[in-house]
Amino acid sequence: MNKVRITAIRQTVYPDLMAKYENPIEHTCDVREGQQWISIDGQRPDGMCPSAWQSMREFVEALARGEGNFYDGWMQNPMSAMISCNDGFRPFSFYIEAIDHE
Repeated sequence: MNKVRITAIRQTVYPDLMAKYENPIEHTCDVREGQQWISIDGQRPDGMCPSAWQSMREFVEALARGEGNFYDGWMQNPMSAMISCNDGFRPFSFYIEAIDHE
């Protein structure tokens, strides 16, 4: 199986949606731009946000199995994907890529 690198690329924040719909919360997300994790055998890496993992798990597992070319040529690197977490107020975009091909 391939190892898969997961890189936090960018966070988008929607203060207007937060003000209109979100209850005040003290702690949201610990992810920082540029942060990286390595998934081995398609498993969630230690320290990876469980909610973000739910958004990308199927893509990571597919890349770990050597599958790719999602949506018929969506990505320049066919062994990668750009996936966002499911936080509708402050989503993070993650670049996931197979880093060793068997």
